[in-house]
Amino acid sequence: MITIGIDLGTSSMKLLAVREDGRILASSRQEYALSFPRTGWAEQNPEDWWKACLRGLSELCAVIPREEVAGIAVGGQMHGLVALDGADRVIRPAILWNDGRTTKEVEFLNETVGKAVLSERTGNIAFAGFTAPKLLWMREHEPERFEKIRKILLPKDYLNHRLCGGYSTDYSDASGTLLLDVRGKCWSDEMTDLCGIGRERLPALYESWEAVGTVRDETADEVGLPRGIPVFAGAGDNAAAAVGTGTVNDGACNLSLGTSGTLFVASDRFRIDPNNALHAFAHADGRFHLMGCMLSAASCNAWLGGTVLREPDPEALQREIRPERLGENTVWFLPYLMGERSPVNDASARGAFVGLSMDTSRADLVQAVLEGVSFGLREILDVGRGLGLEIGSATLCGGGAKSALWRTILSSVLNLRLDLPATEEGPGYGAAMLAMVGCGAYPSVPACAAALVRTKGFLEPDPELAARYEERYQTYRKLYPATKDLFRTGEE
Repeated sequence: MITIGIDLGTSSMKLLAVREDGRILASSRQEYALSFPRTGWAEQNPEDWWKACLRGLSELCAVIPREEVAGIAVGGQMHGLVALDGADRVIRPAILWNDGRTTKEVEFLNETVGKAVLSERTGNIAFAGFTAPKLLWMREHEPERFEKIRKILLPKDYLNHRLCGGYSTDYSDASGTLLLDVRGKCWSDEMTDLCGIGRERLPALYESWEAVGTVRDETADEVGLPRGIPVFAGAGDNAAAAVGTGTVNDGACNLSLGTSGTLFVASDRFRIDPNNALHAFAHADGRFHLMGCMLSAASCNAWLGGTVLREPDPEALQREIRPERLGENTVWFLPYLMGERSPVNDASARGAFVGLSMDTSRADLVQAVLEGVSFGLREILDVGRGLGLEIGSATLCGGGAKSALWRTILSSVLNLRLDLPATEEGPGYGAAMLAMVGCGAYPSVPACAAALVRTKGFLEPDPELAARYEERYQTYRKLYPATKDLFRTGEE
């Protein structure tokens, strides 16, 4: 049996063909454009996702025994608003998870409707990236387009719609809309009424391993798949990545250094962070999780190297950092290039270098970025520990985790053991595992994870370096309060 897992990312899509024993037979990566129409805005054309999916499936089917493909599932970027009209046409470019245009809508939801009310209805408060504030923004600023909406989908669910028809989502992805009663696992009538939509405009809800349809015959013929292949609901990218790293047992923790940075803690029971700094979401294993997300993580590194320093090879830049400089840098970096979500819920926050001097080198800047992202994740970890979560180690994944230097910095900043998965393929691998469960190869998501997920090593924090970073972290925590009011002028 072969299953295909698709990772619908922010800048590219990765597709994996995986045997039921966990072996990866083939992979394909397809890139597409990301648009920033205004500062703090982020959009994409959903048609680009679909074209990438077709190209990727065709590439896989050209090199694998395609007659053995048994199922497909997608793990995708969360929160994005894909609005369809009555003819299933996309009404406007998708507004993405890291888009910060909804400051006023978030303030209305959190202050006028009230955080306590939102938390009771959905388990969460409003954040700029969530889907409900985007709907309110669209109703206010694009009323003619808003009136045309007949179906609302999340990015991965648009792919599923194009693959097999129908309108579906899973509980993990729906949790990030602020339209789902996460505890009750149903759409909230109060929230849909508030956003001016009815339940009929929302997709049907499924567990992540449940089938939502079969690949359309014309699509199967075009890419070379057998007809009748089932498509499973899939999951939000963080939940899918957590499945792929085995983060499915109560208290298990996953750290992701991807475009965004996340701390993900699996839980057998639903629980809410009373300070609302962590999200209370459903998990792809049928249970729940707490998650904190910083909007810019490895993307900060890519921005500095590619856009600013014109050196696209991060390893070349990191080789300039001398080991004795770790914990001794005099430059700090706030990683708020797209605003911030956790634990700072502020779409207006912006990045900053602090402590520059005439002898500051580019190595100092690169090191400050690696450290700034690590400090941001440390803030999220501190929130989790403040809730009584016993986090003694975390599995590390994401593109940034490939850097040995960054792993060293992160482990010491967090003062936490980091486990390294033997197979680190992110949401695509987790999606393939969900398809295996749906196909009956394994009885449950935890059983699949127990069979397939292994670690290749771990990294313990250096006590001396951890002590130096502890002092620097306390300085870092003062930077956002000192700068937060500087970027609020001229907001629309």
